[in-house]
Amino acid sequence: MHPQIRSSATALSQAQTQMDPLTPTSLTGVVHTQALRRALSTIRDANSAADLMFLESWEVSSIPGVAAALRASQLRRANPELAAEIRAELNAGKRRPS
Repeated sequence: MHPQIRSSATALSQAQTQMDPLTPTSLTGVVHTQALRRALSTIRDANSAADLMFLESWEVSSIPGVAAALRASQLRRANPELAAEIRAELNAGKRRPS
């Protein structure tokens, strides 16, 4: 990620409403972690935002299929710190008593 990129409410809004065929409908536009919120605040490109949202949705619930697995793998390699933060945050939420 580039720290000099400024956030754009329009790009984020477009990414949240954009339908991705590899993202479950129930997760489209839903941000589950603070790590993703921080990352999205630096993104201006709707496609990049959609990719990061896909990465988080994959960590929440794996999507069946080879194409989805390859996409998630590529996104993890491109954003290892973000992927680790998302995973850690989601795992911490699972361990909390309700």
